[in-house]
Amino acid sequence: MIKRTLKENIIQQSFHGQVLIIQGPRQAGKTTLALDIAKTLKGKGAVRIFNCDDPDHRALLENRGLEALKSAVGPARVLFIDEGQKLSTIGQTLKLLADYYKKNLQVVVTGSSAIHLLDKTQESLTGRKKVYTLYPVSLEEISQGGGVGQRELEPFLVYGSYPKVVTAKRKQDKVDILRELKTSYLYRDVFDFQGMKNADVFMNLVKALAYQIGNEVSYRELSNLLKISYVTVERYVHILEQSFIVFHLPVFTRNKRRELSRLRKIYFYDVGIRNAVINNFTPLNERDDLGALWENFMVVERMKYREYHRIEANQYFWRTYDGSEVDLVEERGGRLYGYEFKWKPREHPRVLAKWNEYKGSSYQVITPGELRGFVQ
Repeated sequence: MIKRTLKENIIQQSFHGQVLIIQGPRQAGKTTLALDIAKTLKGKGAVRIFNCDDPDHRALLENRGLEALKSAVGPARVLFIDEGQKLSTIGQTLKLLADYYKKNLQVVVTGSSAIHLLDKTQESLTGRKKVYTLYPVSLEEISQGGGVGQRELEPFLVYGSYPKVVTAKRKQDKVDILRELKTSYLYRDVFDFQGMKNADVFMNLVKALAYQIGNEVSYRELSNLLKISYVTVERYVHILEQSFIVFHLPVFTRNKRRELSRLRKIYFYDVGIRNAVINNFTPLNERDDLGALWENFMVVERMKYREYHRIEANQYFWRTYDGSEVDLVEERGGRLYGYEFKWKPREHPRVLAKWNEYKGSSYQVITPGELRGFVQ
């Protein structure tokens, strides 16, 4: 089993009177992690596990009063609720448990849809929850402090970092897993769960986004391309973001005249899913999208690293009308940190004069040989 960085972070926060919520993409390992945490916490007392995919388990927790919930918990000191977003009354259930048990019961909840889990618990669990995001396996978790070389990186840019994909031995097995993930992810979670009716249009949008990673995305252009309304594009992208399939970077701007302000970049949480969407598992040396793949991969890996190490930062990209660009901008501690991602190192990395006009800003080119301290 791959050792997940979040485990120790979560265990340290246990029995502090808060509900611990682990959100993230389907099949990223949330259930495995939660069960591992529950096993570690078993020394604190009995563990009770509910799988909300099971209607019998849901019936014990859904729309229940405190006495019924106390009966369901029994003598347990650790309560694990898997796929908590399936409970229509998840917010009410967790609030009752948190208010009654306080530090005497540790509740751990997992969920694959932020729109159905966090939205339902936003008001009821104010000050009573701590939220963690578990992504597909990170480079840091894979390397375990040993570092990853350029040749070792190549499979991750083609097949991504889902646990089942990483541990699969054969390339065809990796492809088969990704195709199944794509189908279950998009069709079951998004189409069925969100009640979406126009599947073809939605899939065409996902494919259009997959082809545009690394580039600025205009909802107006997508609207014209797919012959759907701007509002529909906006709604579909929001659903994709809330389902942990894609996320966006807004543009960083302080000079409205010189810098773009309305566009955004959209990336996939996992480049393997992205490649599955366009059905392209071609080796890196035969691809024409290597630069975009490396950029997407690095933005996500950096996001994982910041999340797991609790590095607070706002993230953007930066571009001027004349084409000057910084792939990733982090605003943290009152300073700006700019990063450009290049698969092949250059002898003399360019330093952007206009970027350097920002007081206290820095600029760094990240290549496969310069990952230490950045993502691992």
